[in-house]
Amino acid sequence: MNDILIQNIGELILPKKTDRPLKGKKLNELTVIKNGTVAVKDGKVIYAGEHSEEYEAKEVIDASNKVVSPGLIDAHTHLVFGGSREHEMALKQQGVSYLDILKQGGGILSTVESTRKSTEEELYNKSKKEIVRMIQFGTTTVEAKSGYGLDKETELKQLNVAHQLDKDTPIRMKHTFLGPHAVPKDAKDNATFLQEMIDLLDDVKDKADFADIFCETGVFTTEESRRYMKAAKEKGLKVKIHADEIDPLGGLGLAIDEGAISADHLVASSEEDKAALKDSNTVAVLLPGTTFYLGKDQYADARGMIDQNGAIAIATDFNPGSCVTDNLQLVMSIAALKLKLTPNEIWNAVTVNASKAIDADAGTLEKGDQADVVVWDIPNHEYLPYHYGVNHAQTVIINGKKVYENTGLLTES
Repeated sequence: MNDILIQNIGELILPKKTDRPLKGKKLNELTVIKNGTVAVKDGKVIYAGEHSEEYEAKEVIDASNKVVSPGLIDAHTHLVFGGSREHEMALKQQGVSYLDILKQGGGILSTVESTRKSTEEELYNKSKKEIVRMIQFGTTTVEAKSGYGLDKETELKQLNVAHQLDKDTPIRMKHTFLGPHAVPKDAKDNATFLQEMIDLLDDVKDKADFADIFCETGVFTTEESRRYMKAAKEKGLKVKIHADEIDPLGGLGLAIDEGAISADHLVASSEEDKAALKDSNTVAVLLPGTTFYLGKDQYADARGMIDQNGAIAIATDFNPGSCVTDNLQLVMSIAALKLKLTPNEIWNAVTVNASKAIDADAGTLEKGDQADVVVWDIPNHEYLPYHYGVNHAQTVIINGKKVYENTGLLTES
């Protein structure tokens, strides 16, 4: 007897399992089966395909007129932090730039102060609420960065909290050390602080899957970023980079040169670097929710990257200053409206390609895969980015266990 059987599926979304991220036109290729079946046993998918009467289960879910997909993967978040920065909204509305807010001691540095002051318990309780919301919106795998400590004690505190949440909650998690996220006010200079973060790699290498750095004007140069990435790789960490978010410094090209698993943001990347994606396995993780929240007009050139045979993923960039949302569904809609992505491209970008950006064995529903599945209360897979700003997830299954179900109103009048 199987554990869960999902029958009569209106549309079953089956992204293709691949060794490399989907690139170019392949990003628009998506198997969608009408009247499908998914069978789950012992936490694993044992069947996903056309309708079958072969399977029985303890629990049968009728997904008539609904969509079933792999769980969503959020490949870029700043999950663990103290405080909030709602007071900065007024500054942004007055036209004050992010870099100017940073110079005034706001931005990242404000969150650093709050995170340093917060206990592990406070950070744990705050972050757990975010994870619950993410799961409710259909996210079953998430990458969580440190980076709001800028010192040994707090960076380790963030990573410890994330690991505890990984153990205590159903969500699957990947961990990133982002020590060089900003330069603290008390730093002697960039070079001295960067060396402190490089020295810290020995302490975090067993707590993190990746090392990340913010390569941007006023933060770290491409050469400083290269130095850090090389040091991280020597410690056995895979590398990521916040690149070309504001100015075209060449961070994407650096990521490709250094074999980074992902380069993220990329709003200002050069044509030359975007074209180079085609010869690389580096995934361009685009964060349109951030551009939207900051009220900017220029979004990352997703179409240009895809048309030149590059690989992209989509993520929330959940953080307290520039994209305050746990809702990857909303970001999927922004990707359709502002990045001009097709529904097929979007689904691949938040499943199989997002898995490649964080080296997660997730994002597909092939036999033997961990059963991370979402039942969506929508008539077809094109509907989710179309009907934006609400939660379409009806049932969320992680590792073969139902962890969330939207059962509607408690009482009906």
